[in-house]
Amino acid sequence: MAEKFPKDRFDVIPDDIQRVGAHRAPHQKGRGWIGFAWAAVATILLIGVGVFGLYLINGSIAFNGSPTGSHTPTATPTPTPTITPTVDPKLNVTVLNGTTTAGLANQVGDALVAKGWKVVSRANASQSNITTTVVYYSDPKNAAAALGAAQSLPGATTALTQDFVETGADLTVVVGSDYKAPAG
Repeated sequence: MAEKFPKDRFDVIPDDIQRVGAHRAPHQKGRGWIGFAWAAVATILLIGVGVFGLYLINGSIAFNGSPTGSHTPTATPTPTPTITPTVDPKLNVTVLNGTTTAGLANQVGDALVAKGWKVVSRANASQSNITTTVVYYSDPKNAAAALGAAQSLPGATTALTQDFVETGADLTVVVGSDYKAPAG
């Protein structure tokens, strides 16, 4: 719809002149979407560059707030029919509570100390929904000791894994919800 302006010298066009004054073309329909599309493409590109940068820095991509991701430790159950369980008080043992039961790491740590083990650390695991109690060891020479620690805890199993090497402990006990304190 044309706007009404007072008449001026540009409204009357002489016959010998083709054009007088500045004329503007009407705005193209849909031009606002072009800016929005460029902003969306730029946002997606920046997010992609950020995720790729995090992958280069961390070596993995984890969206749960944890730098390495909170995952259940991968373990390979080891057959133990020929291994004789031993108690080795020289080995360092770490006890991690993988349940919601408060103080369970201390309780299990005390039980291991009473059986002759050297418990150097007691803490909560990164997850509180662990269902099975497992004694993890990273060096195969500690298999007999891991089996001995597992026998000190009713229902515990053993597993060879490299997931707990950075703790510096020879054995790591992750207490699950299946743990039952021995009677007496």
